[in-house]
Order: sequence, then C-alpha cells, then structure tokens
Amino acid sequence: MANDGVDKRGDARTEPGLTSRSVAVVGGGWAGCAAAVELARAGYKVTLFEAARTLGGRARRVDTDRAHLDNGQHILLGAYSETLRLMKLTGVDRDQTLLSLPLQMRYPPGSGGMDFVAPRLPAPLHLALALLRAKGLRRDDKLSLARFSTTARWMGWRLHTDCSVSELLQRFDQTPRLIQLMWRPLCLAALNTPPERASAQIFLNVLRDSLGARRSASDMLLPRADLSALLPEAAGAFVEAHGGSVRGGAKVQAIRPIENRLWQLEVSGAAVGGQWSTYFSGVVLATGASQAATLLHDMPGADTSALCRQLTAFEPEAITTCYLQYDRATRLGLPFYALLDDPHNYQWGQFVFDRGQLDEAQAGLLAVVVSASGEAAGQSQDLLAEAVAVQLAAVFQRPELGRPEWFKVITEKRATYACTPGLVRPGNASGLAGLAIAGDYTAGDYPATLESAVRSGVAAAAGVLRRTTI
Repeated sequence: MANDGVDKRGDARTEPGLTSRSVAVVGGGWAGCAAAVELARAGYKVTLFEAARTLGGRARRVDTDRAHLDNGQHILLGAYSETLRLMKLTGVDRDQTLLSLPLQMRYPPGSGGMDFVAPRLPAPLHLALALLRAKGLRRDDKLSLARFSTTARWMGWRLHTDCSVSELLQRFDQTPRLIQLMWRPLCLAALNTPPERASAQIFLNVLRDSLGARRSASDMLLPRADLSALLPEAAGAFVEAHGGSVRGGAKVQAIRPIENRLWQLEVSGAAVGGQWSTYFSGVVLATGASQAATLLHDMPGADTSALCRQLTAFEPEAITTCYLQYDRATRLGLPFYALLDDPHNYQWGQFVFDRGQLDEAQAGLLAVVVSASGEAAGQSQDLLAEAVAVQLAAVFQRPELGRPEWFKVITEKRATYACTPGLVRPGNASGLAGLAIAGDYTAGDYPATLESAVRSGVAAAAGVLRRTTI
C-alpha cells in the first residue's frame, strides 16, 4: 500500500520534502471536503479520511433496501457563495444539479396557508411586489412583514444583545398569522431550532444575506442530484486528480503531535489494511463536534480542555425525513410546498418535496421533512409514516396520498445543534500549530447549514496553509 504521509516504519525526519506538503483531512463531510479541495488547489498532497463509505457526512446519499435516498432534504440559497464556488471549481454543473426557484413560501391550495412568491425583479422591488400579491395574508399581516423588513434594514440586521426569535418577533409586532405561516417555518428550516429557543441574531444574519441582499441571493436552490453527488464526490475526485487520495471506511483513532511539527495519525479500517500509522505536516479535523472532542481530549503536550468543553456543550437537534413512494404518475403542483404542522394532532410534516420534479428517476416519490424532530422521531416509524401520509391526503384533498406503496423514515439524530441565543462556538484555530478545526459548528454568521460547513472548511484550510511549510 502506498503511503500518503510517512509510514511508521520510516523516519519522518528524513522526509522533509514529502511531509512538508502532506496534509490530512479527518472527516469527509461538507466541511472536510471543502478543506480538502482548497488544500489540493494550493498544491498540497491531501489524504481525506472518512469513517463511512460515502462522502457527505450529515448531508449524504443513503443506500437503503428501497432506493438511493438522502439522509435529509436541503434548500440552498443563492447567497451560498462558497458552496457554489466550490461546486464550479470541482466541475459540478449548477444548472444540471440544482433547480433554481424564486424566493417563496407556498402552501397547498385550500389548506389555510398562504401563497408568497417573489418575482425575478431587482431587490428590494421583488419583495415589495411579492408582498403586494401575496394571497392568504390580511392587510395587517402584510403591514407587519413590511415593518419587520424596514426596521431590520434600518438596524443593519444587528442586535445589541441576542435574544430568541420569538422575542424578536414580539418586539417587531409581528402578527400571529404571519409568525405561523412565514417566520416559524423559516426559522425551523434555517436554524433547525424552534423560534422560542432559536438565536435571533443568527436568524437575522440569514435574512440579511437573502431577503436583505440582491435578488439572486434569495433564490432557492433545490438539489436535483443526491447530496453526495452535489459536492462531496466531486471534491473527492478533485483531490485525487491533484495527487491526493480519499480513504473511505478509514476511521482515525488518534492524532498526536510529534517532533519537527509533524502529526501522527493512527487509522483503522479495511481501507488501510486494519491498522495504520502515518505522518502529516498539517491536519484539518473536520468530524462532528463530539468526535473532535474525543480526538483532542488528553492530547499529549497540549492543553485542549477548554476547547473540548466547547465542543461537548452543543445540544444536538434531529431532522427526520419521511419518504413516501406512490405510483410514478403521482405528481404535486409544485416541486415543494410548506405544510401547516400540528404535532398535538399528529400532523408532523413541515415541508414536502416532489422528488420526481427534481429527478425523473424518483417519479412518484415525496419527501416530507420534520425539522427539530425529537418528538416526531420518538414515534414508531410505521405510525409516523402513516400520520404523514394522512396529513398529505388531507391537505392536498387527494385520498390516494394516504396509501403509499412503501415508505422509508430516516432520522439524522445529530443533524445540527440547537442554535440558541448567545451560543459561543469555537474558532477554526485549535491553538496547536498545524491543526485546524472545521465544521458547521465553528464560529460564523450562519447556523448549521451546508454553506456554514463549507465556509468553515475553507477557513480551516487557510489556517493550515499559514502554519505549514510549502
């Protein structure tokens, strides 16, 4: 087996040319893939380690007994500049892999919701016209939304002191109906945290870069390809094309600093022949927060206790996706709709995606998303799927939706963290020369989104580049 760093049988001190350009990225999620691409682009020999067989982490393809599915549904925004940049860099065709829709919040006709669609006009005219044309909102609701947008812009989308989204909406005199139909679903979709516990400042950051920016920034981008193909697999191919390697099924068990500013990694898994020890000049630690804390805990010659406390303080939030397969001719009026959820009456669904309108191979497949889904995930999968199917049949007034041919429920228990007011998130710098941290949980303007993961990976790569010898 060829080495990516220096084999444990060799003397690392005799291989400065090799190790000075050799960097390990631990974790093949979106943050790790972003870091790997940036390092490979800079001329480094990158080894990307991923414990699973499929790249993508908490946003990846899942091979089930029924079909190839994703472990969640994501809506990207036109504001996701770093994600879109890396997709282009790695050869991913945006038009082929993403369906671009104008900003919208649309409920099934007759469901008691609203119909809000922004036309493709320059900002902020697109929002003004969308508000004027919106159906299902009363005059006081529209005035409430206009007041929120105007005041937030005047404030520069900044708060002196963070508070909950619910408190922010109360301060801005938002109507109960607007909260129910617009702000609550947006908060759940963006932060995966209920408004009463979600950070108002982070919510405003998302609105600033979408509603408060150019019109194209607010476009909603729905993946046509599976999540692993959307960026992670292209990133892996990019790394290999630049002389690096991707080690799937390889779990990093330990990371140790050694002399000459090198790092020793202990790796296990069939991909490395069981056990493997190798050396690198730099490391990007791009696992989940709890796994990062485990690897950093009691690291020889380093005091990482404060960092580990930060990494273990995150409260996980789950996301559940219920896939329902119908006859291939089954189709909704739009690629996706918002739904009025009511957990007290077992109506769990918050958004439904018609996968067949995104990928013809998935015709007849509907994906229903439940964000912050701890309570829903506590239900048996059979009962949850049945409740979701009944909900769809009722809101669309189509009895056949209550009888899917098959279903699959996928719950990502640690999909994100609770994005609460004043949450202190660690930076990319670990305090150790040559080792940086990457993940959607590091400090930044955004909550745990694909874009925040990518931005973190790019920043971590830049940190390693500054601290290693080229």
